[in-house]
Amino acid sequence: MRVLKCTSCDLLLQEIPVQRGFSACCPGCGSRVIKNSSLSRSGEVAITFAALALFVPAQLFPLLSINLVGVPLSTTVTSGGLTLLDTFPLVGMLVVFCTAIAPLLFLVSILAANLALHFHHAKSLYFATYCLKVIKHWVMIDVFLVSLAVAGFKVIEIAEISVGPALLSFVLLQVLVAFLLSRISPKRYWDVYSVNDEAIQDIDIDDAKTNVQATNALSTNELNTTGFSTNKVETETLIRCQHCGLTQKSNHDCCFRCSAKLEPRVFQSLQKTWASLLAAIVFIFPANFYPISILLSNGKRFEDTIFSGVAGLIKQGMYGIAIIIFTASIIVPVAKIIGLLYILICIQLNVEMGRGQRMKIYRFVKWIGKWSMMDLCVIAIMVSLIDRGNLLDFTPGPGAIAFGLVVVLTMISADSLDSRLIWDKHEQR
Repeated sequence: MRVLKCTSCDLLLQEIPVQRGFSACCPGCGSRVIKNSSLSRSGEVAITFAALALFVPAQLFPLLSINLVGVPLSTTVTSGGLTLLDTFPLVGMLVVFCTAIAPLLFLVSILAANLALHFHHAKSLYFATYCLKVIKHWVMIDVFLVSLAVAGFKVIEIAEISVGPALLSFVLLQVLVAFLLSRISPKRYWDVYSVNDEAIQDIDIDDAKTNVQATNALSTNELNTTGFSTNKVETETLIRCQHCGLTQKSNHDCCFRCSAKLEPRVFQSLQKTWASLLAAIVFIFPANFYPISILLSNGKRFEDTIFSGVAGLIKQGMYGIAIIIFTASIIVPVAKIIGLLYILICIQLNVEMGRGQRMKIYRFVKWIGKWSMMDLCVIAIMVSLIDRGNLLDFTPGPGAIAFGLVVVLTMISADSLDSRLIWDKHEQR
């Protein structure tokens, strides 16, 4: 059997057989290290083609239509973002990228990875899986759907709303993409690629004989603290490829399987995380104090910050929408910053206690990261729906730029942090 290192804490484990549809977790940090998806490759390709077929009508046709002062207006997924490219290019590019470009790249990369597997072409598989690894965090169809509902409730006060022909396609597209996101990983493709590669298997077996006493283990779909064989002796002689997940001897410069550069830790992880986090802290103040949206009505200008916008929704009796906006635009960014600050300070101060708790905080921060984009998506939808010149118009404010930077920087900060650093200090004592 092969051995592997946990992606989150670097604990050396014996790879075990896992039944289809089940997974196994690291007994040290609780992270999932093995997952045997119930989705076959043929089923994966079929779902991807179905998603691509839905992608075209979902992007090209209107999602919502309104009748504003006798003029019919509609919005597509990208219409608001494209409108913002002239005046607020950062906000416009973020919305278009996360709602259209990233989902398309994700689906195309899945097909490219399967094609590379069919022809057993390692270089093509490397580029396809690298794209999957980077792009999957920026696929935000679900965020846009929630934003569409929020914008609809806000617009219903001033105009009649009707559902567009693309809404059903967009909802079905989200279901298929979410299904794929939960089952796709670069390691899954590389394991299939090397399943018949005897050279790779020999190295894995050799490493296992040298470093791990093989014992029986049980697979589980929940955290199992007794289901792995672990050994902390001589773990430094093995290294895990950060791209394909292969555990191998550390006397190579590049991965034996995918040719990626082997590094014991992400290069300058702490420096990159601190830099992006501190920049996010700087921008969060103008994001909250400057107007994030501006409404022009009958020649009058109404500016709203995030706080005043939430207060306005409460005054209008839209308590549910106010809670959603408050959570996504205020609580989530602040929680991400505080959580990452706490983790970084503990790493710098070599705090031993509470490592498991910090690991849970890190996973939570990565999970909630994309939901801060909701306010920007709402703005883009409102821009495309409310456009009657001086009579009635809606535009972002300068705070939207700062808020967009906060969203991007906090996501980069979370992605830059090597979670194994949470555990390193303890192991070095």
